[in-house]
Amino acid sequence: MTAPPPRPRDGPWSIGLYEGKNPFELSPAAGVTNPVITAADVTDFDAAFVADPFLYQDGGTTYIFYEALDRSTNQGDVAYSRSTDGIHWTYGRRVVDEPFHLSYPQVFSWEGQHYLVPESHLDRSVRLYRAESFPDRWTYVGNLLGGYHYVDPTVFRHADRWWMFVTTPESDVLNLYYSDNLTSGWRPHPGNPLIKFNAHIARPSGRVVEADGRLYRVTQDDAPSYGIQVRAFEILKLSETEYEERPVSDVPVVGASGTGWNAAGMHQVDLLKVDGLWKASVDGRAW
Repeated sequence: MTAPPPRPRDGPWSIGLYEGKNPFELSPAAGVTNPVITAADVTDFDAAFVADPFLYQDGGTTYIFYEALDRSTNQGDVAYSRSTDGIHWTYGRRVVDEPFHLSYPQVFSWEGQHYLVPESHLDRSVRLYRAESFPDRWTYVGNLLGGYHYVDPTVFRHADRWWMFVTTPESDVLNLYYSDNLTSGWRPHPGNPLIKFNAHIARPSGRVVEADGRLYRVTQDDAPSYGIQVRAFEILKLSETEYEERPVSDVPVVGASGTGWNAAGMHQVDLLKVDGLWKASVDGRAW
């Protein structure tokens, strides 16, 4: 029997870039050779893989913040890469390292400040960080939620209020929280759980976006195995008392290609509109 080809040292997950005129009809970005970031690009520690990418623009520079798994601790940390042309990417450094696993590092701005909310479910918390010197120095501000294993917290601003989707370690329940203030006062939505016992559509996979006056969330398909593909849902009703959504399409936004860096699956689509074109940081699983 022929031996299988050797697996690359930089692990099963790596990061690529897609784009499209429609946020949910995406293809590999022009001029880019995917993946644009792998574990081999991480130079300040020995990374096993990179995943969960979030896009962020500041001035003329585009950043991707992501989970980088430290091989020595088997623990995820937050790192970033940057680009001035969207094609060539330069590694920055590890910027948040805690004594527990971190992933899914969503970066956003509010009232002139840069904020970061990673997943920290092993700490049984949703933690908020503020940049003291962007992008390299981040300070822990406090917990938005505590006391449970909150997975992939996705924070967004809508209708003068803060909202947050979170799921469970089993990826099969979706809950919603809301607050008048970013840093405190988070309350559970009375409709929780919005989704239960459905690992196909419960787990967030990138920030909530607004397109043509409509609000959308993206969600990773984790059944029958983790990180198969990403689907999109339009949010039809969102208030302190109501929630309703519908699928954008039966066709996934991204999924397994069958070959190469994303052969076995994709589980993140973080969208950013730039000059009329939707850019997306994505990740792919080679095996």
